[in-house]
Amino acid sequence: MSRKVLFGSEITLRPIRFRDRAQWNQVRVENKDWLTPWEATLPSVPEGFSAAENLRRRPTFYEMVQTLHREARAGRSYSFLIWHGKNLVGQITMGGVTYGALRGAHIGYWIDRNFANRGFTTQAVELLTEYGFSQLGLHRIEINVRPENGASCRVAEKAGFEFEGYRKAYLHIDGAWRDHKCFVKNNELIV
Repeated sequence: MSRKVLFGSEITLRPIRFRDRAQWNQVRVENKDWLTPWEATLPSVPEGFSAAENLRRRPTFYEMVQTLHREARAGRSYSFLIWHGKNLVGQITMGGVTYGALRGAHIGYWIDRNFANRGFTTQAVELLTEYGFSQLGLHRIEINVRPENGASCRVAEKAGFEFEGYRKAYLHIDGAWRDHKCFVKNNELIV
């Protein structure tokens, strides 16, 4: 599953590889100011929690790739780089994949500011949602967005997700617990 490639009309979604390091790092550095207000951050974890030491730093690129591949093999999360031709333009992840009675997941993404407002993010969301519904048999997929991120809210709406409500202090973003708007799309074929 971790090697699945998804093709759209203008973009390709491909799992991240070790050899993508230079391009990924370059895009991330060039977009640091653009992405920081929307990026997940690590909250302070009090001493004494068993996993606290592992939560004190971000993983290296290689650790990240290994983790993403392991999670895909386990069927828990699917992360793809977004390519427009030879240009790395972003990343999208469908995480928190749960089966059983829920059969759901959530999608998160980022886009290079030089490729924003061209429909690539919406197309990536549509491709990954279709994969979740048709290949994984999911029933419900969520996109949770900070209310101030109007562009990202529009992506969710254009991809057919409906606003469901607000989530108070939902994710740790840019150094604090932030409220989010929840958008949802259901797979009506799963009964």
